[in-house]
Amino acid sequence: VQLQASGGGLVQAGGFLRLSCARSGMIFSIHMLGWYRQAPGKQRELVASITNGAFTNYADSVKGRFTISADNAKNTWYLQMTSLRPEDTGVYYCNLKGQPTYSTAKRDFWGQGTQVTVSS
Repeated sequence: VQLQASGGGLVQAGGFLRLSCARSGMIFSIHMLGWYRQAPGKQRELVASITNGAFTNYADSVKGRFTISADNAKNTWYLQMTSLRPEDTGVYYCNLKGQPTYSTAKRDFWGQGTQVTVSS
């Protein structure tokens, strides 16, 4: 399984971006699709997730501004980010928690990260 993240960039405060994460390779089952971010000098944090294809969860700091969605036919999930703030700046990583095969344990897969910079 490989994940390819894209869509980051430089945007002014109040602007918007859409991140995409495309999965290649087969996987037995998917438990969660998510987006994490890591700001300079800070720990990586969960921004948004979809669990079992239906339940969404957001960090308090992005509720009402970010939306996570998935297109199963394209093996791709997205993070629509609006009303961006300078504190949203960081490297955004897509994450998949899933079971690679029937006989293996659930594990994390990570994309390579895409930089989001919000200027004030």
